[in-house]
Amino acid sequence: MLFILHQGEATLAMNSAFGEKLLAVEVRAGSLLGLPGLIGNHPYTLTATAHAGAQVSSVERDAVMALMRADPAISLSVLKVLAAEVRSARQAIA
Repeated sequence: MLFILHQGEATLAMNSAFGEKLLAVEVRAGSLLGLPGLIGNHPYTLTATAHAGAQVSSVERDAVMALMRADPAISLSVLKVLAAEVRSARQAIA
């Protein structure tokens, strides 16, 4: 499932196996949440918490995959979003 943050903000968090918070990132309207898990067809490793007033919608994996197959421009946009997430993760590690 892909979640789209239309309005407001949310916090993405990752916890260790011991429950320690390893990472917390604020995201804003326009963010696509769960994209790596959706594309890789595995559970997403971050937990999203929408702030008060946030508006979020969801799109089923099959619908996203059908859109990507039908329109190469959408596939390119998805790759750009994933590349930005990789860059952000690398910067956080550094």
